[in-house]
Amino acid sequence: MEALGLDWLLAPLHQLVSWGAAGAMVFGGVVPYIPQYRDIRRTQNADGFSTYVCLVLLVANILRILFWFGRHFESPLLWQSIIMILTMLLMLRLCTEVHVNSELNLKRRSFAASDSKDEEIRVPLRRSYLDFDPQHFWCWSSFSDYVQCVLAFSGVAAYITYLCIDSVLFVETLGFLAMFTEAMLGVPQLYRNHRHRSTEGMSIKMVLMWASGDTFKTAYFLLNHVPLQFSICGLLQMLVDLAILMQAYTYARCSPKPAPHPAHPSSAKAL
Repeated sequence: MEALGLDWLLAPLHQLVSWGAAGAMVFGGVVPYIPQYRDIRRTQNADGFSTYVCLVLLVANILRILFWFGRHFESPLLWQSIIMILTMLLMLRLCTEVHVNSELNLKRRSFAASDSKDEEIRVPLRRSYLDFDPQHFWCWSSFSDYVQCVLAFSGVAAYITYLCIDSVLFVETLGFLAMFTEAMLGVPQLYRNHRHRSTEGMSIKMVLMWASGDTFKTAYFLLNHVPLQFSICGLLQMLVDLAILMQAYTYARCSPKPAPHPAHPSSAKAL
């Protein structure tokens, strides 16, 4: 009787925990980008955030959705991909607007400072993904260009998947590519920090949430016996998060303290 009473109590609790874990998997991945989104909107400066993070997550989650058609995994992971794609499109839209406004303001300041009254206002060159210029890839001037590129990639990938869906080797490779791409999520930010020798403009909260979310996600993969690709790439993703946190700690210690401003600044020639 005691066992039956205990089961009656534990069954709803277990179901509640399962629902909570599933909800955390679906929406937990987008939480790290909320502070970064708010910082960019508040400062109108997106230089500290690498938009290649959005590219990595868009490619990874599109491939993961296609992988689901070949090998059905848990529904929360599928919904997580859909929510993440929408979130990355919102991030791209904000970053594009901020970058375009910054370019326009720079041109206006240059024009205002010009001595020539006859000089015309130069409009920044519009860059489109149809230009096929590798130098400007994923640095376009319009949000619609990003959407068109994502739709084109999705269409081509979906067509190839449709043709090869019966191949076990293709499906397993597709799953590995999806998870490995997601595991490389932090690499663009890692490279940017290394190139600038600084983490200024990067949201530390975002990276801390990355690390905690990836830890939870990897534990979820291991406990729920999802395909092996998820667990291996989850562990790799945790290592990248730790590397970025080490960069933040190292560069914060090595950054020079700002020199105090003199009471009577030197002349422009001396500077």
